[in-house]
Amino acid sequence: MSASSSKKVIYAALAGNTLIAITKFIASAMTGSSAMLSEGIHSLVDTGNQGLLLYGMKQAEKPASPEFPFGHGKEIYFWSFVVAILIFALGAGISIYGGITHIIHPSEITDPLINYIVLFLAILFEGSAFFFALKEFKKVKGQLTYLEAVKRGKDPSMFVVLFEDGAALLGLMVALLGIWLTQVTGIVIFDGIASVVIGIILGLTAIWMAVETKGLLIGESADPEIVQAIKDMVDELDAIERTNEVLTMHMGPEYILVNVSADFASSASSDDVEGSIAALDKRVKARFPLVKRLFVEAESREHFLNTKHT
Repeated sequence: MSASSSKKVIYAALAGNTLIAITKFIASAMTGSSAMLSEGIHSLVDTGNQGLLLYGMKQAEKPASPEFPFGHGKEIYFWSFVVAILIFALGAGISIYGGITHIIHPSEITDPLINYIVLFLAILFEGSAFFFALKEFKKVKGQLTYLEAVKRGKDPSMFVVLFEDGAALLGLMVALLGIWLTQVTGIVIFDGIASVVIGIILGLTAIWMAVETKGLLIGESADPEIVQAIKDMVDELDAIERTNEVLTMHMGPEYILVNVSADFASSASSDDVEGSIAALDKRVKARFPLVKRLFVEAESREHFLNTKHT
């Protein structure tokens, strides 16, 4: 997915969450609902998270420098990981704490009608943002399942918003159920229980996001198909007898670093080696525009195996 498409999704979620957070806090103050307060905190955290993602995308666009020779593409991975931590620490933590407090010291919901109106409006806005993000995600997932697309995706800004909006919709349903049960049964702790459940949803979402982002932050390889295609292109060069290894790393959603270890033929001249490397660089970058830097290391198979096992 292009950066512009990701930004559209984030801006849509940012606008919706800002308005929703304000209305939820007003409704919570007027009715005393713990579940509504948790939902307000949830929307506020989501609003801040979208701001962090936009900041991360802006930082990732900074050009390479002597201090950061491969650019700042990993900034988006770092800030996506921070978003996951914030959801867990702030969203989940405060919601669970508030819910437990409300269960221990329950209070009446004075005017549930206000909560219903706000929740239905929030479901409408969150649902619109979710389906917009889902539509954009479908454009890039191709024939992959949603789970495979998330696991293999290299642009966390896309699936982070998708996870957030999905968790938000589920949380709204839980808040709606909790307030309704409180009103129908008169058992006020249902509102607090709903707040705890919302916190658990946020916590599980944050853990999943953190796991998916961690690999990218550490240094995840390109898709196996890309790695194999590059290896095939190396094998096709006449001056190369054997490909020892092809290593790749995503330095950002749109930046792949490639390092090739190849065993050149003993009869290959320096001109042959230079020409082969230039041809490989041109072919790889033409087929995979995300490959920005390609390095070729000439080493014999024996030397490669010896260094590999030491």
